[in-house]
Order: sequence, then C-alpha cells, then structure tokens
Amino acid sequence: MKRSLILVAATLLLSMPSIAQKKNADAKKEDEGYKFTTVVDLKATPVKNQASTGTCWCFATTSFIESELLRMGKGEYDLSEMFIVRNNYTDRLKDNYLRQGKGNTGPGSLSHDWMRIFSEDGIVPDEVYPGLNYGSPTHNHGELQAFIDAVAAVPVQRKNESQQYHMIVNDILDTYLGKVPETFTYKGVSYTPKSFAESLGINPSDYVEITSFTHFPFYTQGLLEVPDNWTMARFYNVPLDELIAIMDYSLNNGYTVDWDGDVSERGFSHSNGVAVNPVIDNSRAMTDRARFERPGSQGPIEAVLKPGPEIGVTQEIRQKGYENFTTTDDHLMHLTGIVQDQNGTVYYKTKNSWGTDRSPFGGYLNMSLSYVRAKTLFIMVNKAAIPAEIRTKLGI
Repeated sequence: MKRSLILVAATLLLSMPSIAQKKNADAKKEDEGYKFTTVVDLKATPVKNQASTGTCWCFATTSFIESELLRMGKGEYDLSEMFIVRNNYTDRLKDNYLRQGKGNTGPGSLSHDWMRIFSEDGIVPDEVYPGLNYGSPTHNHGELQAFIDAVAAVPVQRKNESQQYHMIVNDILDTYLGKVPETFTYKGVSYTPKSFAESLGINPSDYVEITSFTHFPFYTQGLLEVPDNWTMARFYNVPLDELIAIMDYSLNNGYTVDWDGDVSERGFSHSNGVAVNPVIDNSRAMTDRARFERPGSQGPIEAVLKPGPEIGVTQEIRQKGYENFTTTDDHLMHLTGIVQDQNGTVYYKTKNSWGTDRSPFGGYLNMSLSYVRAKTLFIMVNKAAIPAEIRTKLGI
C-alpha cells in the first residue's frame, strides 16, 4: 500500500508541469482571442434562417424594416419574407419575357425590390404567409427554382404569355409557398395585404440606397452592374469616407443599416463570428484569396481567431476589387450596432439570416471597419440617417 501511494504521488508530481503548461496555453489562447465591447446596440427582431434559398435580400431588408418599426414605436412585427419573394418571382418572370429570355429568373434580388413590392402589393405577417407549403420545417427552394427556370422559357419560345402560362406559374408558387390570402385577420383586425402595409406607417420613399465607386461621378446616381440588379436601379454615389460616415451617423442616431456586400473572402467567418480584412503575405494577396466557407475553400485563416493588422482600404483599393471581380455581390445582412475589440478596432454588429446555431453570437457576426470599407457593395438607410451636409450634396 505504501509503495502504491509513493507511485501515485510520483506520477502526480511528474504530470503537474504538463497540467500547468496546458492551463497556461489555454489561458494564452483565450487572451489572444477576440474580446468585444459594445458601443452601439440597436433593437432588432429575432434571427431567422433563410436556409436553402437565395433570398438573403428579402430576409435582410425585412429585418431592417422590422427594426424601423421598433424605432418608430410601432412594436415588434414578424413580417412575411415569402410574401415578398413570391411577388418578386412573378415580376422577374415578366421582365425575363420582355428581355426575350435574357433576364435573371434566379432567387436573388436587392433591397429596392423589397420596397417596390411593398409599395405595389403590400405585405402580410409571417404567421399569415410562412411560405412553407411543402412539408419542410425550413425553407428549401431547390425544386421550386428548377420549375421556375423551366417554365420561364416557354412563353419566350412561343412569343406569347398565354393565360395558361400565368395559371401554371401561379399554381407552382401556390404549391411551394401557399395561396396568398385576399383578406386576413391579425390581432382582431381585418386587413388586405395593402391595407396591412399602410397600417405600418412605412413610406418607401424615405429610404435610399447608397454606394461608393469611381466609375460614375460622386453625388450622382448610377448603376451597379451586378446580376441581382435586374431592375437596373440606380444608386446614390459618395466617396468611401462619406459612406462610412453615413453608416456611423445612422447607427449612432438610432437607425439600423441594410447592408449588401462580398462574403466570399477567407477573412469572412460566420462560424467564428467575425469578418476581417487582414494584412497577409504577398503570396496570398487580397486579389488572390481562396473562397471561404464555400466548396473548395482552403479553410479559415488565423486572423479569424485573433485580432491582427488589417489593410488600410482606400478608394482605389476598393475600386480595384470591384473591377477585377474579387469584390462581388454575394449577400445582404442587417447592421444593428457597433463594437470594438481589445485593440480598439471598430466592427459593425451584423445580423445574418443563417439561423442562430452557426455562429458564437446567436446568428450575429462582427465585421471590421477595414472589411466593410473594402467589401460593401451598397447600403440602404432612412434619409433621416444621412448627415445633413451629405444629404445636401446628394440633393436628397
């Protein structure tokens, strides 16, 4: 017994250095990780999941409007993304026909499409039109999209949008998303989609889309040449520093921001809760980065695990990224606040639409200032959220 106790004691003594080393390593790792301090945190509705759909544009803009309703004191609403998506499909099929089959019949669109449909067709609560009419607990539009693409070609080939064609399109959308109610009751009040939209007090003309590129003049409106801008909408254009000034002014004055940009860089890591634009060696220059969290990805880089130096993004760097197609129109999200890391670097608190269990922040991530300067395609904001001097330059 005595000998056994001596052996146990010796084993413990020998293992103590390795235990201490592990604790020190764990503590060091924790110290090196990101630590965020809240600067601005605005009200937002719960995170949703777009799941297997290309409808981020609708989820982000719906969330943005829901935050506007909170800001306006209207209360919390859960609006139907799929009501907007359904109407968008019928609009873009008409556009594809008039373009003789050269339109964009895919699921992607931009924020102004949400506003157009809201103005023309109204909206309904999500509980009235959840858009899950095919026995799935989450959205999955793979089969729906295949049918849309197939049927879109028929009227173009026949040079006629027949009554039967419109009936078939309507039946496809009914089958997957459900029939749209002509009237419904919500909290004891009867509405149509248009009267419900009017009851919210949202004026689409109060909202503008703003970008920052040099291939058309600043303080004018010009096109963003991306496939999802199928309506050929024009965007206000400002210098990069002013774009950031608008975002900061908006968030600091209680207005959230609808954001569209590139999420294909290896510094974008929803699973780690950050998007950063790190300084890397010349062999992995910014224009040659592999895709992150995409098929064929080389995986995350160290910068998504701990803070480090980031690229100082100029207007020229930003323009180069757009024109060599490394900055692409990938994803819309909703900016709801500002945070800082332990080094004082500014990040934008970003509400994503990929559910709550894929990031350490319950569906949110923090995008660094450098990342946002480089990778923003455009923002949508309330006109009142633009500094007065910039509004004057834009003539808004």
